[in-house]
Amino acid sequence: MFRSSLQRHARVGNAARLQISTFSSLRAVRFQSLERQLQPVKSRVSLAGPRSNPLAALAPRFYSAEAAAQQEPDEARSTSSGPITRFADLSQLDVHPNLVQALTQGMKYETMTEVQSMTINPALQGVDLVAQAKTGTGKTLAFLVPVFQRLLMEIPELADPRSRRRASADDVKAIIMSPTRELAEQIGVEAKKLARDTGIMVQTAVGGTRKRESLMQMQRQGCHILVATPGRLQDLLSDPHAGVAAPNLKAFVLDEADRMLDVGFSDAIRDILDLVPSVQEVDRQTLLFSATIPKDVVHLAKSLVKVDNFKFVQTIRADDAPTHEKIPQHVAACNGYENWFPAILEIADKAIQRSKSDPSAAPFKALVFFSNTATVEFANDVFRATSLGGRGGIPIFDIHSKLSQGTRTRSAESFRRAQTGILLSSDVTARGMDFPGVTHVIQVGLPPDRDQYIHRVGRTGRAGADGEGWLLLANEEIPEARFRLAGLPIKPNHGLETAKHDLTEGKPSGQAEQYFSDIERAYQRTNPRDFDAVYSALIGQKLGRKLHAEDIIGLLNNWCTVGLGRAQVPAISAKSAHNRGLSRVPGIRIGNNTYDDEPERGFGSRGGGGSQRGGGFGNRSGDRFGDQFSSGGRGGRGDFGGRGDFGGRGDFGGRGGSGGRSGRSDFGGRGGRSDFGGRGGRDFGGRGSFESSF
Repeated sequence: MFRSSLQRHARVGNAARLQISTFSSLRAVRFQSLERQLQPVKSRVSLAGPRSNPLAALAPRFYSAEAAAQQEPDEARSTSSGPITRFADLSQLDVHPNLVQALTQGMKYETMTEVQSMTINPALQGVDLVAQAKTGTGKTLAFLVPVFQRLLMEIPELADPRSRRRASADDVKAIIMSPTRELAEQIGVEAKKLARDTGIMVQTAVGGTRKRESLMQMQRQGCHILVATPGRLQDLLSDPHAGVAAPNLKAFVLDEADRMLDVGFSDAIRDILDLVPSVQEVDRQTLLFSATIPKDVVHLAKSLVKVDNFKFVQTIRADDAPTHEKIPQHVAACNGYENWFPAILEIADKAIQRSKSDPSAAPFKALVFFSNTATVEFANDVFRATSLGGRGGIPIFDIHSKLSQGTRTRSAESFRRAQTGILLSSDVTARGMDFPGVTHVIQVGLPPDRDQYIHRVGRTGRAGADGEGWLLLANEEIPEARFRLAGLPIKPNHGLETAKHDLTEGKPSGQAEQYFSDIERAYQRTNPRDFDAVYSALIGQKLGRKLHAEDIIGLLNNWCTVGLGRAQVPAISAKSAHNRGLSRVPGIRIGNNTYDDEPERGFGSRGGGGSQRGGGFGNRSGDRFGDQFSSGGRGGRGDFGGRGDFGGRGDFGGRGGSGGRSGRSDFGGRGGRSDFGGRGGRDFGGRGSFESSF
């Protein structure tokens, strides 16, 4: 199925149902001949000597489905005695006994997944590998096992755990790159388990952590295998004072290569390649894993693999339906945003009761996605104050971009270990993260795009497990959803009483009344400022052909007055309204928010209205004489200027936010880094039955 992506640059990962460009029979024969000429051999071919146009030779390997069809499955996954499908049988391929012991006894693995069988076997032959593999299929071990085996073969003393004392940060032997911090941490944990009975030292280096602390640990303990995100790896290798180097690099792994390129790491990857020895200088094995093989991944592969000794492995069959086509997916049309949280309670409660009454049902474990950090923070406060997250309830975790990396890692690991629980998350966990046992993925509000919806849903139903997806949308969002998510097998679900109820008509009856009352009590324990941040974040969400600003303003105002029972909706400053094009939208309130606990502020203090760096009369500060929610401008360390909440490097910085010039923004504008901005991935994407009734 994924072979069509090789011919059409794999615009979408599971696009086998799209039309395939046909090649002439003459070209097919030529590609088949080239494929046979480039078949990998067990012994590594010398790189010395001239080669004729290797890049031209590589391109047909990626773009020819006919050539890929010539690849014999048994050759990629078998020995003379037959296919290796059990980890215990890796000893037949001369895998070191310490690794086999760690896999079978320490990590308790028995049977390989299909991805592992198809990639471990050829990678152990020493060839470079370009593998097309979905997330959630066990591909982490697919590249870890060959990397560990290569190090143990070339440096036999590493089989002795005591050799860890001789590890050095300036002689890293293997590098594994991952696009996200959470995924890198996840790989690092798995790698350390595999290294248990060896002397191999594994270190992790990711952004969002203190560079000095991780660097001191690397220098103190040494490092053989470095798992890192591209930005932090580039920083370490380019810093002459860091003492991190890889002059004798034996293995180089890129996981989620398409995702790394899609989120803008191409320059960092090129710089990293310049900072490590070339394959002509130091022979190394390259393993590149990608869910799709678009044109930019092909170009990256050209610069990495040895064209006379590499293999392309396609681990996804043409008839293998992607996760988002196999699991049931429901859309619940909600009367308004005020119905979101009660609907989540209803979904959770029904699933929990089902698992209690049916021994065969898995414990409820849900990932709840919101498209911005402010709503994650608000939801976390609300649900922890409900019966669901209170005493006698289930664990509730949160992950978003404002948390430190250490906190994010602890939340991810705690949720991973939990039998039951809820993880409230922005899109930082939408790709690559493996959380075992997730039974539900609940997406709240419109996903930013089709790809992100698919990636979120892919956090459940992994490796053949059961799961289900829910999409909670206001009625006003349904037309845009039909357009934005066309072709997906999402079916209307009318079974949630909490979704249908109109609070303007009074409280509902029956069980639904309990869910609304539970949320209402929780609202009373939240800080009004937190909802104001949600309000500001959601009016900055991606609109569309069928969804307009006045729709969002109306939904948010109803949530505020009907759901939270507030007498007045949040205000935004005149400058912010002008910048966002909201000044004349019905329902918008231009002005300033005041709070009962807010002290009087004088002029001239750093936290108040005055001084050039504060929030008031300063030349570069906020507008309207230091309004409490002024837009911030360039600088200012005042409460809401410059580095405050609404300007400069604040939440809504950037051209298109409410203040500052660029800056890092949750909702981006042109300059900010966005939780859900960018093009997203191009994984998967088959056509389904997005019903007209939806």
